[in-house]
Amino acid sequence: MASESVNAFHNAQRQFDIAAEMLHLDPGLRRILRVPQRELTVNFPVKMDDGSIEVFTGFRVQHNITRGPAKGGIRYHPNVTIDEVRALAMWMTWKCNTVNIPYGGAKGAVICDPKKLSITERERLTRRYTSEISLLIGPDRDIPAPDVGTTAQEMAWIMDTYSMQAGHTVPAVVTGKPINVGGSQGRVEAPSLGLVYVLREASRHLSMD
Repeated sequence: MASESVNAFHNAQRQFDIAAEMLHLDPGLRRILRVPQRELTVNFPVKMDDGSIEVFTGFRVQHNITRGPAKGGIRYHPNVTIDEVRALAMWMTWKCNTVNIPYGGAKGAVICDPKKLSITERERLTRRYTSEISLLIGPDRDIPAPDVGTTAQEMAWIMDTYSMQAGHTVPAVVTGKPINVGGSQGRVEAPSLGLVYVLREASRHLSMD
């Protein structure tokens, strides 16, 4: 989704540089916050419905966890890149801190086209990806959420896989779960509702009806 001509991570770093200059941020702190703190790339096999084995590539990037556990979505998309995930993790740090909640920014992704996968293939992919990144995630470490190409169903699979490894149910390992396993009312509608609020405030600022 991010090409060399419009590299999402380079764009995020440019945005950071502008903000850091306006804030007269300490040079050492700039160097720390300009790059992700931790990155994991995984290549993992998944058995397809026809019996063949495909190898998928996934990422989990933690930009900064100084203020608390990382949090951020997991996207499934055929064109996702590590630089896109780095940028999204960085932006999650700023989003959490802008509203003053004690989390850091993270993001995850798997290079795949979820529309071309059956539900059983998506489940096997999600469970294997969860196992691969389980050394990073957890309620006190890094909390995934739905994003482009993923839904509450993927979050339920992640929660179940992580819980099996822990030996007990761990609902707090993800947000965006189905309501019947501890999800929050209004979670599905929240992003679009937030957009409505932004449009409303922008309209007021521009004196538009």
